[in-house]
Amino acid sequence: MTRTTPDTSDDNARPRRSLLLRTTTVVGVVVPLCLAGWLGWQSVGGHDRADGAAPAGAAGTPGGASGSGTAGPDAAGATGTGTAAAPPSSAAASSAAAPAEAVPTTPGASTPAGSPPAGPGTSAPAAPAATGTFSATALAGRTVLLDPGHNPGNFAHTTEINRQVDIGNARKECDTTGTSTNAGYTEADFTLDVVRRARAILTARGATVVLVQDGDRPWGPCIDERARAGNAAHADAAVSVHGDGGPAGGTGFHVIMPAKVVAGKADTSAIVSPSHRLGLLLRDGFRSATGEPYADYTASQGLDTRSDLGGLNLSTVPKVFIECGNMRNSTDAKRMTDPQWRQQAAQGIADALTTFLTTR
Repeated sequence: MTRTTPDTSDDNARPRRSLLLRTTTVVGVVVPLCLAGWLGWQSVGGHDRADGAAPAGAAGTPGGASGSGTAGPDAAGATGTGTAAAPPSSAAASSAAAPAEAVPTTPGASTPAGSPPAGPGTSAPAAPAATGTFSATALAGRTVLLDPGHNPGNFAHTTEINRQVDIGNARKECDTTGTSTNAGYTEADFTLDVVRRARAILTARGATVVLVQDGDRPWGPCIDERARAGNAAHADAAVSVHGDGGPAGGTGFHVIMPAKVVAGKADTSAIVSPSHRLGLLLRDGFRSATGEPYADYTASQGLDTRSDLGGLNLSTVPKVFIECGNMRNSTDAKRMTDPQWRQQAAQGIADALTTFLTTR
């Protein structure tokens, strides 16, 4: 017996055609609407963020403020009219966020404080302002004595500088010619240059700066007069700047502090402690500013205490000496003849003095 089954092919085809028709209709309507919406978004401003940057004008972000222009003229993105400017590049934003202060200049200064020497074919990078993190009034009412060791004219006045003077516990020569590099750059020229640079920085911070000599004397002064200059000025602190004439194989700097000396005209009892504090600050500040190592041929950890220096023995104000480097060493001599390094040296000295006078 043959079994026959109903033909249902047409019944199955009809619902499938109906579903396909509905799907095609939905796609035909939705896709154009999406495309139109996307094109509209792009035209409004979507392309401004194609590189992933946040849109300018976002509330609470630099460059996007829409207030009355109260931000300073250097503020990134502020135009002073309440209209947000285009966002600056990252480099521009960094410089705008921290505008540089004016840097005091001094004769012969080639770069501001803190600038590393420029390499061949390159220019020196921008440097921090000479006033560093200290305000223009940080040293208001303070007096600083700077003593540039020796004098360029001493070579022509040997009779005068060989005269003996009383330093309290002994008698010593009035002054000496100082040392020099093998190329003939003298200690007296070095010290005067560094001191003038330090004066510019300290003056910018409000200090009254007294120089023992400013290239305005034919020779000297004698070591006892150098001490009296700080005493007469009632200086709050004093630093005598030198370059050492050590062994050619020795390198580095060191700070000399006064020992306790009570003899004759000398009595350092009252200044030993504050001078020691100044010495520590100067050692640390100078090394930080210049990168110069501690002396490896004298002193210990960059510090020495002496009782045979008239400039310290006869001082009644806190005072230290600094030997900024060994001018007889070729490595130190190269640094010390570089004006940029001398600016760094001046920065280290000025910063140490400022810290000494503004902290306890």
